[in-house]
Amino acid sequence: MHIDKSKVAIIFMVLGRLLAVSFGTVLVFVGPMIIDDQIIKNTVIDPNNEIAYPMWKDIPVPFYMSVYFFNVLNPKEVLLGEKPMVEERGPYVYRSRCQKDNITFHPNFTVSYREYRQYYFEPSMSVGNESDVVTIPNMLVLGAAVMMEKLPFAVRMMMSATFKTFKEGPFLTKPVGELMWGYDSGLVDFLNKYLPGMLPTKGKFGLFSEFNNSNTGLFNIHTGKDDISKVHKVDSWNGLKKLTNWGTPQCNMMNGTAGQMWPPFMTPKTTLPFYSPDACRSMELVYQRPGVMQGIPLYRYVAPKTLFANGSDYAPNEGFCPCRQSGILNVSSCRHNSPVFISHPHFYNADPVLRDFVGGLSPNEDEHGLFIDIHPMTGVPLNVSIRLQLNLFMKRVSAITETGKIADVVMPMIWFEESGYIDGPILDTFHTNLVVLPAVMEYTQYIFISLGLLTIIVALLIKHSKYSD
Repeated sequence: MHIDKSKVAIIFMVLGRLLAVSFGTVLVFVGPMIIDDQIIKNTVIDPNNEIAYPMWKDIPVPFYMSVYFFNVLNPKEVLLGEKPMVEERGPYVYRSRCQKDNITFHPNFTVSYREYRQYYFEPSMSVGNESDVVTIPNMLVLGAAVMMEKLPFAVRMMMSATFKTFKEGPFLTKPVGELMWGYDSGLVDFLNKYLPGMLPTKGKFGLFSEFNNSNTGLFNIHTGKDDISKVHKVDSWNGLKKLTNWGTPQCNMMNGTAGQMWPPFMTPKTTLPFYSPDACRSMELVYQRPGVMQGIPLYRYVAPKTLFANGSDYAPNEGFCPCRQSGILNVSSCRHNSPVFISHPHFYNADPVLRDFVGGLSPNEDEHGLFIDIHPMTGVPLNVSIRLQLNLFMKRVSAITETGKIADVVMPMIWFEESGYIDGPILDTFHTNLVVLPAVMEYTQYIFISLGLLTIIVALLIKHSKYSD
């Protein structure tokens, strides 16, 4: 049987062009649009979204809070004006359960919710137990002393007498569990009765008594249905579009998201802004480097050195003052005027003077820097480690004898790390839908182009062989 090589060549030529142009080249242009469309569908906040919505509603992976106490080794000497010496105790690890409730979708493409937090002690992950006894500054006494510094002498004397009546000294030596979640205090009961509103708590007094079984306020955020670049961004918090406790309009802005997810399609120039009710302000992380986690590409974001810089070192932060040294944020304006500062642990990235005033601190980036590893195409965090330190400004206040001869010092009390990473079935689903399938789509277009070119070459060879016959 005679085969017409010219017809075969034409068939191969048409097939080659079809593969290379119609499928391959079209996919080069259409493929990314299909991938982007899939990402948008999978990242918008919508109950019908089977991937991102469950992740947003109830964080599906274990999240932990690790707490470290700065145990004061020389409280008596501190009262005599000597340098405080501390030793780090912990971590005391708590499994965190965060769950959104009162979820309400609105016609303007926003959704409101309250997120409730619960913490459960994990003895197997902790170094020590909640029954461990540690010594830390007594915020009720030393914090109140600084708050009352400018009040009349007689008022300060009366307050000092009140401290003595309720046997409240300048330092607390108590079990970790009581310091964390609260202990009974006659002074607290007295103050809540006669000076209502002075304290943040009405029951037991503890460093985290406000956190457990509580919510972070009423958030209203964008769903991204009308504009995916706005997804997760805060529209309002507790009905407010901006804050009122800082000194400039810029510092009072609510920027970015609620701190759990971000809009997709990120580049190294993208930053991670978010509003934190616990810090009473918006913060912003910056790109550090690319990376990979179990085959998934990521961008690592870290805190810039300017995050807690004072107004002298970084002018835009002037609105967060009155400031002390760089590296600590004065949050007294949203902590009932108590002289409380937050910083990175061990005063990492802060003015070295701060750690010179306290013995036992040794900051380093690996242990004390914070970071978020995020999948840039979707804005979903893969690995998170947020580390912050709570500090109390202490000083001698005349007429309040409990303050002794304490030298002016920003005293670290505790630092804590909130951490978690995507793993298990949720990671597999995420990897398949948002990494593998887009990659298959991308490789398919090149396979079509390659097959098309190969078929065209075969056609040319057949045509050439016809003429050589």
